[in-house]
Amino acid sequence: MTLQEYDYARESPSKLAASCLLLALTMKNLGGWTPTLEYYSGYSAQDLHPLVKKLNFLLTYQPRDKLNAVRSKYSHRVFFEVAKVTPMDMLKLEETLTSS
Repeated sequence: MTLQEYDYARESPSKLAASCLLLALTMKNLGGWTPTLEYYSGYSAQDLHPLVKKLNFLLTYQPRDKLNAVRSKYSHRVFFEVAKVTPMDMLKLEETLTSS
């Protein structure tokens, strides 16, 4: 989704990937940002929080009439139907990020 959004072009690919991972871990309740993830990514959880919130906002308020091919592709089982995953409530995300 971010590849087609100009606002994300200025983000470093490694920070974007780390933020996506943290958002996925949070959305699926699979734990938080561990010291191992921090060590190998080079980013602390606090470094990633603003971008994680921005990514969740993108998922929450994406225009439904655009990017139908991307949404359709990632709605298939072969891609684990990730386009169908419900974004987190922004307040719950904020609470989860600050508590970890």
